[in-house]
Amino acid sequence: MKKPILVIKFGSASITTNGEIDEQIVLEIARQTAQLQSAYNIVLVSSGAVAAGKKYFPRYSGTLSERKAAAAIGNPLLVRTYATYFKPFKIALAQSLCERQHFANRDQFLQLKRTYETLWKNNIIPIANENDVVSNKELKFSDNDELATLIAVGFGAEQILFSTSVPGVLDAVGQVIPEIKVIDKDALALARKEKSAVGLGGMTSKLNFARLANQMGIKAVIFSMQIENGILKAVKGETGTVCHAQKKKLSSRNKWLASGSLISGLVTVDQGAIHALQSRKSLLAVGVMNVVQDFEIGEVFQIADEAGIIHAVAKSKLDSATLKSEKNKRNLEIAHADDIVLL
Repeated sequence: MKKPILVIKFGSASITTNGEIDEQIVLEIARQTAQLQSAYNIVLVSSGAVAAGKKYFPRYSGTLSERKAAAAIGNPLLVRTYATYFKPFKIALAQSLCERQHFANRDQFLQLKRTYETLWKNNIIPIANENDVVSNKELKFSDNDELATLIAVGFGAEQILFSTSVPGVLDAVGQVIPEIKVIDKDALALARKEKSAVGLGGMTSKLNFARLANQMGIKAVIFSMQIENGILKAVKGETGTVCHAQKKKLSSRNKWLASGSLISGLVTVDQGAIHALQSRKSLLAVGVMNVVQDFEIGEVFQIADEAGIIHAVAKSKLDSATLKSEKNKRNLEIAHADDIVLL
């Protein structure tokens, strides 16, 4: 039987101490991952390259070019450290430097997926990270939480684990919330606004991407490596905050469309259009109230209601300029039902 896929994301703050890669944490990652490999096809998504490399710049200030240079130094250091500690467990690793275009283009995405499947067949674990050295500023991932989620959703993972510097999502008095059944506005409000000094993301990022994973039928767990056997316990839902998967059956193409494709535009629509979408009908121009962000033919755009809540994403049949000029044209179809994914 095909093994389920498990994606584990490690933020910079969870694997570094004072800007240095914490080798004891990496050893624990190797030890615990080795115990799970027989049951799962595993992807590790690891930050830490920039944090590991920036110490080589005496006056590092965090500019884009400095981040790229730090990543160029830090990436081999990071992978070498992982390889050192996985070797005693007889597990080989493969580096996977990803760019946004690898997910925006479905053909490239499928090539990436096939490469990972080949690695898994040979008991090799891929370690993914953003290719900071060449990533275009406008097309970057927001952070590695997004990269991990795109991999999890696109590959159809069973679970995604987010390792962070705190033991889970905390309530108003600092206690861990053991589970969140639905990540709604109240749940998102629990996130602290601060982020670590070495990372890009924070709890808001993790909850937002956990929400997307949940909507695509994937369980997400936010946990800490500071807990003994944190990974092993997180997989079982015995530590951190468990965010429950929602029941949703989507084709692999629609999962890619909802998560991996590059979002270009945004339109707001009236309530009639929202009802039509929920009835699995196409989006017509007559229901569009406003084009917030422009898009071209074939690009993906988001569909929001009057309050700004995103209800769906869709692949466009025409560009936004045509939509604006021919808005009153009868039965003008902007996106076919087959190219719309409800969120």
